[in-house]
Amino acid sequence: MSERASLTGPSTRPVYVIGGGPGGLAVAAELRARGLRAVVLEKSDAVGASWRRHYDRLRLHTTRRWSALPGLAMPRRFGRWVSRDDVVRYLEKYTDHHELEVVTGVEVSRVDRTADGTGWQLAASGGRVLTGQAVVVATGHNHTPRTPAWPGLDTFTGELVHASEYRAPAPYADKDVLVVGIGNTGAEIAVDLVEGGASRVRIAVRTVPHIVRRSTAGWPAQATGILVRRLPVRLVDRAGRLLSRIAVPDLAGQGLPRPDTGLYSRVKDGAIPVQDVGLIDAVKSGRVVPVATVESFDGDTVVLADGTRITPDAVIAATGYRRALENLVGHLDVLDARGRPVTHGGRAPKQAPGLYFTGFTNPISGMFREMARDAGKIAHSIAKRTARAA
Repeated sequence: MSERASLTGPSTRPVYVIGGGPGGLAVAAELRARGLRAVVLEKSDAVGASWRRHYDRLRLHTTRRWSALPGLAMPRRFGRWVSRDDVVRYLEKYTDHHELEVVTGVEVSRVDRTADGTGWQLAASGGRVLTGQAVVVATGHNHTPRTPAWPGLDTFTGELVHASEYRAPAPYADKDVLVVGIGNTGAEIAVDLVEGGASRVRIAVRTVPHIVRRSTAGWPAQATGILVRRLPVRLVDRAGRLLSRIAVPDLAGQGLPRPDTGLYSRVKDGAIPVQDVGLIDAVKSGRVVPVATVESFDGDTVVLADGTRITPDAVIAATGYRRALENLVGHLDVLDARGRPVTHGGRAPKQAPGLYFTGFTNPISGMFREMARDAGKIAHSIAKRTARAA
């Protein structure tokens, strides 16, 4: 039977896609291409909501060519490293180009099997109860900002914001700022602050990151990630150590030693390397100073893990996000101990056939690229199920 779905019988129920970001839109486009009705439910008032909230200087760390979603290339005028605003423009154009059915202002709070076991029921805002033949959860890797419950945090008299609230360096000009967390977001915000006139910038480091050049002699780090993603972890770790010593200077003297664990081992555990957009030079020159991780707060003072006490004017917590899937699907036994979906892409959990997830991994080969690939796999799987049901 053809993968293109029959439009008769129970299969006429729509597929509900929860989340109007790149992952959800890509799945909807692939489903539509196979003759299936896909309804994207987005809780905000527009597609690409999380991208609209990112800081101003953000650019994709993956190339324009390998970041396009199925069925529409990114315009060449966007350049090699696409800006935040151009990503938003692209997602809007993508929605129009594929004539996607997007319903905004609708938040889904819970997903359950229908009573007869033939589909899925969604409880949504406004008292809505929606029934679909399948559900794709695409609410995103960066869903809910996470700030650690540091002792004494409620006594801190300085300014503290999560990185999700940071937009530009202007409000921090001439201020002493501590950035907590040295992932890609923390590293880039620290550089942004230095370039924007902050009087002092320190970055609190819990785990020393792997740092890679975004591009070396025109060769993007993403290309290497694509090539090595299926190689043995030990082999990639060894190659990564060698390349790091060639491409990245030793910053141990500045408080940022080389990691003692392998690059790909870290990726498999969910931590991608930091792509250098100025951090190396900023640390090397002393404009960004690595310090120990935050232990606690005490009035106007931040206490670091090594006992150092500092009094920054502002603290920016680049401490990550929670996927926040527990209330939505946690009762279905489809999440692991860390709250991550047990499957992704074209595979649905055995105990939840017809339920799919995309955008909850952090692949070395690029998130946009993998979401694009997952979209085709999910659509193919749903179309096959629909054809069998018909």
